[in-house]
Order: sequence, then structure tokens, then C-alpha cells
Amino acid sequence: MPAQPARPERSGPGTASVMDVPPFKPSLVKAVFRDVTPMHVSRSAAWAAASVTRTVLTEIIDGARRAAAEEARRKLIPGDLLSAIDRNVELEVGSRWYDHSPTFRGLTGVLYDAEGVVVPSRKRSRSRRPSAVVGAHRFEAGVRKLLRSQGVTAVPAMVRDLDGIASVFLTDLARDAAMVVREGGVRRFGTVTPAIPGEPAPPPLLKDPLLALSTRRGDGRTIGGDDVLAATTMQLSGGTLRRRALTEARAAAQKTSAG
Repeated sequence: MPAQPARPERSGPGTASVMDVPPFKPSLVKAVFRDVTPMHVSRSAAWAAASVTRTVLTEIIDGARRAAAEEARRKLIPGDLLSAIDRNVELEVGSRWYDHSPTFRGLTGVLYDAEGVVVPSRKRSRSRRPSAVVGAHRFEAGVRKLLRSQGVTAVPAMVRDLDGIASVFLTDLARDAAMVVREGGVRRFGTVTPAIPGEPAPPPLLKDPLLALSTRRGDGRTIGGDDVLAATTMQLSGGTLRRRALTEARAAAQKTSAG
């Protein structure tokens, strides 16, 4: 039997294993946006949001893959997810999922309310309108595509965690994009600049053309590609992951507009 060609190792943004895999369809993205806002979502916004979510999940899977490789495994387990996040604080996204996942329960600890009473674990919502947690299974097909693109598989619990993180992250991204439209920009962030230990300091806000905008273009009823980019800066800290996500999302939105 002829030898199978070796899978190319992921080397950074723009590699075929990342950019050629469209795991999260715009129709899924628009469905998530409809869960949180009645605003119209433009085609470029849907593609930008899909791209950002893909970039974030790819980075998480890549970090988990590296952790598994140290133990000569190609099947990811929840412990690999914890290792990836522990090694790279930028990957700590979709944190509302952590309260629903056994993987993170030991890390988040016991929750208390304002009166010091223990808050019981959340149960599955029975709302007719699917929440980010209830609707997490919608991301399974895309997550499995990304796992294959990295040359790995994952146990069901790991797939469930990746589904949940993707769902919560995209839901939060949709909420922030809608807020950008309502508020006419990202003014609420003032001059606060998040920093990552060991990373070069990001440019001052006044020199960042995206964050420096005090107003936005377009009407107040449509979420556009730039609104998703602005929301991305609010969801991701100012490190390598955010820069990569913005670069790839801009390319996806521009390609869609050109088409």
C-alpha cells in the first residue's frame, strides 16, 4: 500500500489547513445573531463573524493538539483543553460556558450569591428560544471539520466543550456587534487598553483606526462587517489571536463584498 502523504503542519495565519476550511456557515451565524437581536445581518458581517469564530476555535484546537502531542496522542481529551488555556491566556474565551461544563467546574469553584449562599449548578434552559448553551450542538459539524484539519480527533466530552465555547463566543460576539450599532461605535471602552504578559504592547487607541472611531457608518438597523470587527476587539484581548482574527475576518468580509 502506498504511503499516505503527511499532513502539513500548521505554521501560522494563512496556511491551507486553516484558511481553506469553512466550518461555520453564514446561515448558522445568522441564526445565532437572530437569537440575540432583531437587526439585519449583512452578508459581510456573517462571513466576518464566521471567520473570527473559526480562527478562535482553530487556535484552541491547535493548543490542545500540542498538549496531546506531548503524550503521543492524536485524540484530544478535556485535559488538553485546560492545558491549552493554561498556556495561553488569549484562549480563555466563551467563559460563560465554563459554568455548564464538568471540564471547568473544578477551576471555577463553588459560586456564591451576594448573600453568601451557594449557587447551584445551572440546569438546561427550557426556553423556546435556544440559548448559546442549549444550541451548542449546532456547532458540532464545524468543530469536527476543524479537528480533521488539524489531523486529530476528540472524545465526545471534548467535542461538547468546543461546541459550547464556539456557541457562547459567537453569541457574545453578536451581542457586542449589536451594541456597537446601537451606541454608534465602541465609545464605552474609553482609553483602557488590555495587555498580555510577554506580548508587545498594542498601539494606543488613538492610533488604532478601528478603536479610535467614535461613530460608525451605516444605518442603525443593520450589522455590518465593520461592526463585527469592532465587536471582535471587545471579545479578544490585544494579542496575537486578536490581530490574526481581525486580519482573517477583514479578508473574508472583503472577499464577500467583492463577490
